[in-house]
Amino acid sequence: MSLLAIDIGNTRLKWALFDSPLPGQVPRTQGAVFLEHIDALAEGEWATLEAPDTIIGSCVAGDAVRRRVEDQMEMWDRPTRWVVPSAEEGGVKNGYDHPARLGADRWVALVGARATARQRGWTGPVLVVMVGTAVTVDALDVDGHFLGGMILPGHGIMLRALEGGTAGLRVPTGEVRDFPTNTSDALTSGGTFAITGAIERMHRVLAERCGSAPMLLMTGGAGWKVSPALGVPHELHDALIFDGLLALAAS
Repeated sequence: MSLLAIDIGNTRLKWALFDSPLPGQVPRTQGAVFLEHIDALAEGEWATLEAPDTIIGSCVAGDAVRRRVEDQMEMWDRPTRWVVPSAEEGGVKNGYDHPARLGADRWVALVGARATARQRGWTGPVLVVMVGTAVTVDALDVDGHFLGGMILPGHGIMLRALEGGTAGLRVPTGEVRDFPTNTSDALTSGGTFAITGAIERMHRVLAERCGSAPMLLMTGGAGWKVSPALGVPHELHDALIFDGLLALAAS
């Protein structure tokens, strides 16, 4: 049973077609478009795509964007499930005060991380980091219980806030350095180390809570910017959202 998995973020829509809903699969084909171009999917990237048997998606960009995507899928007339976080699913127990208010992308990434850990025989805690327009740092204990997590601004938001609120500063193209000696490097380094500092703190407190260091899985379009400056072992896992959607579809 073929499955189309759709991940609608704040900036881009990513999609992948799988032969069956099993986590860890390599997609038959995949693609990505910026949100301003989604109205051309039916005549563009999806024009020659084999009609999937079913569709599952995660959307954090709002109902209006989701409806635009649904318009592009009308040609297939297939059942579509949009993920809504629940109290428990896919091996993850949702510890949020109001489970349904957890972002769908965070929930899907947690389920994907849990599935990845199980496939690898990992029995310890897992730290799930998404680096995009915003950054989320979410903790899973050894039993798959989502303990909670942090949300902080991504690089772009931080730099635009400084540019708008501080005279004479402009969005830089600097380098990450331990001891920056110019404003561009100082801004880039400050944003990067703010993010890595939050990740490293959560890594430490999760290890203290569970008695062992967590597996750290990082995903998101800007993960590669943060990875070189992160001082704890980690893995860039670009398919984490898709793994979560596959796990949810399978369950």
